[in-house]
Amino acid sequence: MLLARDSAGAAKATAPSGFSMTALNPTLPARIQAGKMSACLAMPLPMTDAPRTEVAESADTELVRRAAAGDMRAFEALYRRHAGRVHGAVWRLSGMNEARAEELTQEAFVRAWQKLDSFRFESAFSTWLHRLAVNVALMELRSRDPEEAVENDVLEAAIEPVTPFCAGERADLEQAVAKLPPRARAVLVLHDVEGWKHEEIGRELGMAVGSSKAQLHRARGLLRTMLGDLT
Repeated sequence: MLLARDSAGAAKATAPSGFSMTALNPTLPARIQAGKMSACLAMPLPMTDAPRTEVAESADTELVRRAAAGDMRAFEALYRRHAGRVHGAVWRLSGMNEARAEELTQEAFVRAWQKLDSFRFESAFSTWLHRLAVNVALMELRSRDPEEAVENDVLEAAIEPVTPFCAGERADLEQAVAKLPPRARAVLVLHDVEGWKHEEIGRELGMAVGSSKAQLHRARGLLRTMLGDLT
């Protein structure tokens, strides 16, 4: 990905003829594959990415400093290092829509370029970038999908304890999650995969905490129904 600033100082994305994410990062397909969901929903799911080491974070820090000073090669290096995890996050939130996930990944890195000056090194760059990418996906969800009304009985059921469950095959779980209503899917992914609290989810999606809990309850129920139909 090539990025440049226009005359007003805003970042814009440009790409050479025939450009694709996989052309820039040949290892991306394998990394995305490794980042897909576990077949077990034991809430919350652990992140599938390997823990970031101090050496890796130190390398990120140097690259971020260089990129913030206008070094395009440094930013492209950051893209190569983090595109897989970013793609995995937005891929789940987009309902495993590959084309949309690529668009959201590109958008997330453009936003990261625009906001590099605001990165204060108070957290790992990978954490900052991951949260930014998730927010890009959620912003699109909010614009496309107004909050769904939730019935009172669903709200009441949402406070009951829920037993974790497993799907027989990872592919079955991924397909079932992709079929969930957009907001229910977003809440499920944010809570069970990303480990967010309901307060955070409600704030980002513009819904009450109770509605977030209800959407999670609804998503798990729908998953059980769909996965039960496969057995």
